Amino acid sequence: MHAITKTVHIEDQYPGVTLGVIVRPRGLVQIDAPPSPEDSRTWRATLMNLNGGPERVLINLDGHPDRTIGARAMDCTVIAQERTALTFRARPTTFKAQGEETGAEWEFIPGLGSIRWAPPEISFVEQLSLHWEGGTIQLDSRPGPAAGAIWVTLPEEKVIFIGDAVVKNQPPFFSTADLPAWLETLNLLLGPDYKGYTIISSRGGIVNAQTIRNQYDFIKQVHEKLERMASKKASPNLLETMAVNLAGGFKASSARQRHYAQRLRHGLSHYYMRHYHSTPNTLAEDQV
Repeated sequence: MHAITKTVHIEDQYPGVTLGVIVRPRGLVQIDAPPSPEDSRTWRATLMNLNGGPERVLINLDGHPDRTIGARAMDCTVIAQERTALTFRARPTTFKAQGEETGAEWEFIPGLGSIRWAPPEISFVEQLSLHWEGGTIQLDSRPGPAAGAIWVTLPEEKVIFIGDAVVKNQPPFFSTADLPAWLETLNLLLGPDYKGYTIISSRGGIVNAQTIRNQYDFIKQVHEKLERMASKKASPNLLETMAVNLAGGFKASSARQRHYAQRLRHGLSHYYMRHYHSTPNTLAEDQV
């Protein structure tokens, strides 16, 4: 566990996403959960050593399985944005480690089996503030990586958790994305409102301004390529080559390169079909 401030910690030893915990006199506010229920129980036991109060809540920064599979094992109230809550209504009640390869991190974890989801019990639309003594914890809707993506901001500590808005040294997930909204979100992050903040990505930990700019340039490049394809009514089959070429820009082992290519292949094909080959009603449903 790494201390960001006296009351804010992150953990990156578990596969999947970088976890966070905010220590308050009333209790612990947890950011995401490990994808493995066993790791979630280990993480929960580790948190008992922190000097917070007895209450616990868990915030899901979006609905991606990497951060939500293990939520039930955390055994506490779950908070998420309303669109994330809606994704759980469309899912089966039980997660099964089978099906299409999406390039997610949980796909590397053996023996997951069937796991019951933990849908959010508290949801919000634009903004929610937690007043747990020791400073405000602000949750804001920040669509882009997903319709239900949020940021968690601690104004007093000048710390912000940004989920998958920026990922470090790996390709992002595109299947539920809105690329124009994502670019707007990154512009906001680069603006004066967050000057001097410690910015924490869910996939890479602390990120600096250059990493954010790199993410902006990558998203912009992908968006422009897709727009050109759509304007020419190009076949989705061309996305295969695009995915492999984009994955080649990330330094990784051959196994990881294949995994990243599959992540991009899956994400780009779903994005392309949703945004350029769907009816307005279908697009709205898919973005849930």
